[in-house]
Amino acid sequence: MNNNVVVLGSINVDTTYHVNRFPQPGETISAVSKSSAPGGKGANQAVAAARSGATTAFIGAVGSDKEGAYMLESLEDDNIDTRHIMTDKLHGTGSAAITLDANGQNDIMVYGGANQAMTTDVLTGIEDVLADADFLISQFETPQEVTLAAFKQAKEHGVTTLLNPAPAHEILPELLKYTDVITPNESECALLTGITITDEESMLKSAEYFRERGVKHLLITLGSKGVFYSTPTAHGLVPAFKVKAVDTTAAGDTFLGALSSQLAKDLSNVDKALVYAQRASSLTVQQMGAMPSIPDHETVEKALAEK
Repeated sequence: MNNNVVVLGSINVDTTYHVNRFPQPGETISAVSKSSAPGGKGANQAVAAARSGATTAFIGAVGSDKEGAYMLESLEDDNIDTRHIMTDKLHGTGSAAITLDANGQNDIMVYGGANQAMTTDVLTGIEDVLADADFLISQFETPQEVTLAAFKQAKEHGVTTLLNPAPAHEILPELLKYTDVITPNESECALLTGITITDEESMLKSAEYFRERGVKHLLITLGSKGVFYSTPTAHGLVPAFKVKAVDTTAAGDTFLGALSSQLAKDLSNVDKALVYAQRASSLTVQQMGAMPSIPDHETVEKALAEK
Protein backbone atom coordinates (compact mmCIF):
# COMPACT_ATOMS: atom_id res chain seq x y z
CA MET A 1 0.00 0.00 0.00
CA ASN A 2 1.32 3.46 -0.91
CA ASN A 3 -0.77 5.97 1.05
CA ASN A 4 -0.40 9.71 0.73
CA VAL A 5 0.02 11.16 4.21
CA VAL A 6 0.13 14.80 5.30
CA VAL A 7 1.32 15.67 8.79
CA LEU A 8 0.54 19.00 10.47
CA GLY A 9 2.63 19.21 13.59
CA SER A 10 5.65 19.96 15.65
CA ILE A 11 9.32 20.02 14.74
CA ASN A 12 11.85 19.84 17.58
CA VAL A 13 15.51 19.24 18.15
CA ASP A 14 15.67 16.67 20.96
CA THR A 15 18.43 16.71 23.56
CA THR A 16 18.51 13.55 25.69
CA TYR A 17 20.17 13.35 29.09
CA HIS A 18 20.98 9.76 30.04
CA VAL A 19 20.71 9.12 33.79
CA ASN A 20 20.74 6.06 36.02
CA ARG A 21 17.57 7.26 37.76
CA PHE A 22 15.29 10.30 37.80
CA PRO A 23 16.12 13.01 40.35
CA GLN A 24 13.91 13.62 43.36
CA PRO A 25 12.36 17.10 43.76
CA GLY A 26 15.13 19.54 44.64
CA GLU A 27 17.87 17.00 43.93
CA THR A 28 20.77 17.51 41.53
CA ILE A 29 22.20 14.42 39.82
CA SER A 30 24.84 13.84 37.16
CA ALA A 31 23.93 12.72 33.65
CA VAL A 32 25.86 9.75 32.32
CA SER A 33 25.87 11.19 28.80
CA LYS A 34 24.04 13.60 26.48
CA SER A 35 22.95 13.32 22.83
CA SER A 36 20.97 15.41 20.34
CA ALA A 37 18.79 14.28 17.43
CA PRO A 38 15.92 15.51 15.24
CA GLY A 39 12.47 14.96 16.72
CA GLY A 40 9.10 16.47 17.62
CA LYS A 41 5.86 14.50 17.56
CA GLY A 42 4.88 15.73 14.11
CA ALA A 43 8.30 15.20 12.59
CA ASN A 44 8.60 11.74 14.11
CA GLN A 45 5.20 10.72 12.75
CA ALA A 46 6.06 12.01 9.30
CA VAL A 47 9.36 10.12 9.25
CA ALA A 48 7.65 6.93 10.43
CA ALA A 49 5.08 7.24 7.65
CA ALA A 50 7.72 7.95 5.02
CA ARG A 51 10.01 5.11 6.10
CA SER A 52 7.06 2.72 5.91
CA GLY A 53 6.43 3.68 2.31
CA ALA A 54 3.94 6.54 2.44
CA THR A 55 4.29 9.56 0.20
CA THR A 56 4.58 12.18 2.93
CA ALA A 57 4.24 15.96 3.16
CA PHE A 58 4.65 18.20 6.19
CA ILE A 59 2.92 21.38 7.33
CA GLY A 60 4.66 23.25 10.12
CA ALA A 61 7.13 25.92 11.18
CA VAL A 62 10.77 26.30 12.20
CA GLY A 63 12.82 29.26 13.33
CA SER A 64 15.32 31.08 11.15
CA ASP A 65 18.17 29.41 13.03
CA LYS A 66 20.64 26.60 12.50
CA GLU A 67 18.29 24.17 14.27
CA GLY A 68 15.57 24.95 11.73
CA ALA A 69 17.91 24.35 8.80
CA TYR A 70 19.03 21.11 10.44
CA MET A 71 15.44 19.90 10.84
CA LEU A 72 14.49 20.74 7.25
CA GLU A 73 17.50 18.81 6.01
CA SER A 74 16.63 15.87 8.26
CA LEU A 75 13.07 15.66 6.91
CA GLU A 76 14.20 16.02 3.31
CA ASP A 77 16.65 13.16 3.86
CA ASP A 78 13.55 10.96 4.29
CA ASN A 79 12.02 12.35 1.07
CA ILE A 80 9.39 14.34 2.96
CA ASP A 81 7.85 17.28 1.10
CA THR A 82 8.84 20.36 3.17
CA ARG A 83 7.42 23.07 0.90
CA HIS A 84 4.74 23.93 3.48
CA ILE A 85 7.10 24.38 6.41
CA MET A 86 7.28 28.13 7.03
CA THR A 87 10.20 29.98 8.61
CA ASP A 88 9.30 32.04 11.68
CA LYS A 89 11.69 34.98 12.09
CA LEU A 90 10.41 35.85 15.58
CA HIS A 91 10.48 32.47 17.32
CA GLY A 92 13.13 29.77 17.53
CA THR A 93 12.83 26.19 16.34
CA GLY A 94 11.09 23.96 18.87
CA SER A 95 13.20 21.88 21.20
CA ALA A 96 12.81 19.14 23.79
CA ALA A 97 14.90 18.15 26.80
CA ILE A 98 14.51 14.44 27.51
CA THR A 99 15.66 12.68 30.68
CA LEU A 100 16.08 8.95 30.05
CA ASP A 101 16.69 6.49 32.89
CA ALA A 102 18.36 3.09 32.90
CA ASN A 103 15.00 1.31 32.46
CA GLY A 104 14.18 3.13 29.23
CA GLN A 105 11.55 5.43 30.78
CA ASN A 106 11.61 9.13 30.04
CA ASP A 107 10.48 12.57 31.16
CA ILE A 108 10.22 15.25 28.50
CA MET A 109 10.16 19.06 28.67
CA VAL A 110 9.22 20.83 25.44
CA TYR A 111 9.86 24.40 24.28
CA GLY A 112 7.19 25.12 21.66
CA GLY A 113 8.89 28.01 19.87
CA ALA A 114 7.79 28.29 16.24
CA ASN A 115 5.47 25.30 16.74
CA GLN A 116 3.26 27.07 19.28
CA ALA A 117 3.48 30.43 17.49
CA MET A 118 2.01 28.89 14.34
CA THR A 119 -1.09 30.54 12.85
CA THR A 120 -3.47 29.57 10.06
CA ASP A 121 -1.14 31.43 7.67
CA VAL A 122 0.85 28.18 7.51
CA LEU A 123 -2.10 26.62 5.67
CA THR A 124 -1.86 28.97 2.69
CA GLY A 125 -1.57 26.93 -0.50
CA ILE A 126 -1.88 23.47 1.09
CA GLU A 127 -4.62 22.45 -1.34
CA ASP A 128 -1.98 20.90 -3.59
CA VAL A 129 -0.99 18.30 -0.98
CA LEU A 130 -4.52 17.77 0.37
CA ALA A 131 -5.87 17.07 -3.11
CA ASP A 132 -3.90 13.80 -3.27
CA ALA A 133 -3.86 12.95 0.44
CA ASP A 134 -5.40 9.89 2.07
CA PHE A 135 -4.72 10.98 5.66
CA LEU A 136 -4.03 14.19 7.55
CA ILE A 137 -2.45 13.72 11.00
CA SER A 138 -2.10 16.30 13.74
CA GLN A 139 -1.20 16.43 17.45
CA PHE A 140 -1.35 18.93 20.31
CA GLU A 141 2.17 20.36 20.10
CA THR A 142 0.79 22.99 17.70
CA PRO A 143 -2.30 25.25 18.18
CA GLN A 144 -5.64 23.49 17.93
CA GLU A 145 -7.09 26.41 15.98
CA VAL A 146 -4.65 25.65 13.16
CA THR A 147 -5.50 21.95 13.28
CA LEU A 148 -9.23 22.75 13.13
CA ALA A 149 -8.79 24.92 10.05
CA ALA A 150 -6.65 22.25 8.39
CA PHE A 151 -9.12 19.46 9.22
CA LYS A 152 -11.96 21.52 7.71
CA GLN A 153 -9.97 21.85 4.48
CA ALA A 154 -9.10 18.18 4.56
CA LYS A 155 -12.74 17.14 4.76
CA GLU A 156 -13.48 19.24 1.66
CA HIS A 157 -11.00 17.00 -0.18
CA GLY A 158 -12.30 13.72 1.28
CA VAL A 159 -9.18 13.24 3.43
CA THR A 160 -9.41 11.02 6.52
CA THR A 161 -8.29 12.97 9.60
CA LEU A 162 -6.32 11.44 12.50
CA LEU A 163 -5.96 13.33 15.77
CA ASN A 164 -3.28 12.34 18.26
CA PRO A 165 -4.39 14.25 21.41
CA ALA A 166 -0.96 14.46 23.00
CA PRO A 167 0.07 16.13 25.17
CA ALA A 168 -3.53 15.77 26.40
CA HIS A 169 -5.56 18.80 27.40
CA GLU A 170 -9.01 20.17 26.67
CA ILE A 171 -10.08 19.71 23.05
CA LEU A 172 -11.95 22.32 21.04
CA PRO A 173 -15.43 20.73 20.68
CA GLU A 174 -15.61 21.72 17.01
CA LEU A 175 -12.33 19.93 16.29
CA LEU A 176 -13.86 16.59 17.23
CA LYS A 177 -16.60 17.12 14.63
CA TYR A 178 -13.93 17.10 11.91
CA THR A 179 -11.91 14.21 13.36
CA ASP A 180 -12.37 10.74 11.86
CA VAL A 181 -9.93 8.83 14.10
CA ILE A 182 -8.67 9.78 17.57
CA THR A 183 -5.65 7.98 19.03
CA PRO A 184 -5.06 8.65 22.75
CA ASN A 185 -3.17 6.43 25.14
CA GLU A 186 -5.10 5.21 28.18
CA SER A 187 -4.16 8.11 30.47
CA GLU A 188 -4.90 10.68 27.75
CA CYS A 189 -8.22 8.99 27.06
CA ALA A 190 -9.18 9.13 30.75
CA LEU A 191 -8.20 12.78 30.99
CA LEU A 192 -10.26 13.72 27.94
CA THR A 193 -13.37 11.68 28.76
CA GLY A 194 -13.36 11.42 32.54
CA ILE A 195 -13.64 7.64 32.16
CA THR A 196 -10.87 5.62 33.82
CA ILE A 197 -9.65 2.83 31.55
CA THR A 198 -9.90 -0.43 33.48
CA ASP A 199 -11.51 -2.97 31.15
CA GLU A 200 -13.31 -3.45 27.83
CA GLU A 201 -16.51 -1.87 29.14
CA SER A 202 -14.70 1.37 30.06
CA MET A 203 -13.04 1.46 26.64
CA LEU A 204 -16.37 0.98 24.88
CA LYS A 205 -17.84 3.79 26.99
CA SER A 206 -14.93 5.97 25.90
CA ALA A 207 -15.64 5.11 22.27
CA GLU A 208 -19.28 6.10 22.78
CA TYR A 209 -18.17 9.38 24.37
CA PHE A 210 -16.17 10.32 21.29
CA ARG A 211 -18.80 8.99 18.89
CA GLU A 212 -21.41 11.26 20.45
CA ARG A 213 -19.09 14.18 19.69
CA GLY A 214 -18.50 13.22 16.06
CA VAL A 215 -15.47 10.90 16.13
CA LYS A 216 -16.40 7.53 14.63
CA HIS A 217 -13.16 5.65 15.30
CA LEU A 218 -11.18 5.32 18.52
CA LEU A 219 -7.76 3.71 18.99
CA ILE A 220 -6.46 3.53 22.57
CA THR A 221 -2.80 2.59 22.90
CA LEU A 222 -2.31 0.51 26.06
CA GLY A 223 1.46 0.11 26.18
CA SER A 224 2.49 -3.49 26.81
CA LYS A 225 -1.16 -4.59 26.66
CA GLY A 226 -1.60 -3.60 23.02
CA VAL A 227 -4.14 -1.39 21.25
CA PHE A 228 -7.91 -1.29 21.65
CA TYR A 229 -9.88 -0.24 18.59
CA SER A 230 -13.52 0.68 18.15
CA THR A 231 -15.22 1.45 14.84
CA PRO A 232 -18.95 1.73 14.09
CA THR A 233 -18.97 -1.94 13.08
CA ALA A 234 -16.34 -3.68 15.23
CA HIS A 235 -14.06 -3.48 18.25
CA GLY A 236 -11.22 -5.52 19.64
CA LEU A 237 -7.79 -5.65 21.26
CA VAL A 238 -4.62 -6.21 19.22
CA PRO A 239 -1.84 -7.52 21.51
CA ALA A 240 1.53 -5.83 21.75
CA PHE A 241 4.87 -7.41 20.85
CA LYS A 242 6.93 -8.22 23.94
CA VAL A 243 10.38 -6.63 23.79
CA LYS A 244 12.89 -5.08 26.20
CA ALA A 245 12.58 -1.30 25.94
CA VAL A 246 15.76 0.74 25.84
CA ASP A 247 14.19 4.13 25.05
CA THR A 248 10.44 4.72 24.71
CA THR A 249 10.87 8.13 23.05
CA ALA A 250 8.91 8.27 19.75
CA ALA A 251 7.21 4.90 20.34
CA GLY A 252 3.73 6.39 20.00
CA ASP A 253 4.78 8.57 17.08
CA THR A 254 6.23 5.59 15.24
CA PHE A 255 3.00 3.69 15.87
CA LEU A 256 0.80 6.39 14.36
CA GLY A 257 3.05 7.20 11.41
CA ALA A 258 3.48 3.54 10.51
CA LEU A 259 -0.26 2.99 10.93
CA SER A 260 -1.08 5.79 8.49
CA SER A 261 1.14 4.18 5.87
CA GLN A 262 -0.80 0.90 5.96
CA LEU A 263 -4.36 1.80 6.97
CA ALA A 264 -7.19 1.81 4.43
CA LYS A 265 -9.11 5.10 4.39
CA ASP A 266 -12.27 3.30 5.54
CA LEU A 267 -10.32 1.39 8.24
CA SER A 268 -11.43 -1.91 6.69
CA ASN A 269 -7.99 -3.41 7.40
CA VAL A 270 -7.60 -1.96 10.89
CA ASP A 271 -6.53 -5.27 12.51
CA LYS A 272 -3.72 -5.88 10.03
CA ALA A 273 -2.59 -2.25 10.04
CA LEU A 274 -2.46 -2.21 13.85
CA VAL A 275 -0.24 -5.30 13.91
CA TYR A 276 2.17 -3.61 11.51
CA ALA A 277 2.16 -0.36 13.49
CA GLN A 278 2.78 -2.13 16.78
CA ARG A 279 5.67 -4.08 15.31
CA ALA A 280 7.21 -0.84 14.07
CA SER A 281 6.80 0.73 17.51
CA SER A 282 8.32 -2.33 19.21
CA LEU A 283 11.44 -1.90 17.06
CA THR A 284 11.70 1.79 17.92
CA VAL A 285 11.83 1.23 21.68
CA GLN A 286 14.76 -1.15 21.29
CA GLN A 287 16.97 1.66 19.94
CA MET A 288 18.19 4.96 21.38
CA GLY A 289 16.85 8.31 20.25
CA ALA A 290 13.65 9.47 18.58
CA MET A 291 13.92 9.83 14.82
CA PRO A 292 17.09 7.72 14.45
CA SER A 293 15.30 4.72 15.99
CA ILE A 294 12.31 4.68 13.59
CA PRO A 295 12.46 1.58 11.34
CA ASP A 296 11.80 1.36 7.60
CA HIS A 297 9.24 -0.86 5.90
CA GLU A 298 11.68 -3.64 5.05
CA THR A 299 12.84 -3.88 8.67
CA VAL A 300 9.27 -4.02 9.98
CA GLU A 301 8.24 -6.70 7.48
CA LYS A 302 11.30 -8.78 8.34
CA ALA A 303 10.47 -8.54 12.05
CA LEU A 304 6.85 -9.50 11.37
CA ALA A 305 8.01 -12.57 9.46
CA GLU A 306 10.20 -13.58 12.40
CA LYS A 307 7.41 -12.95 14.96
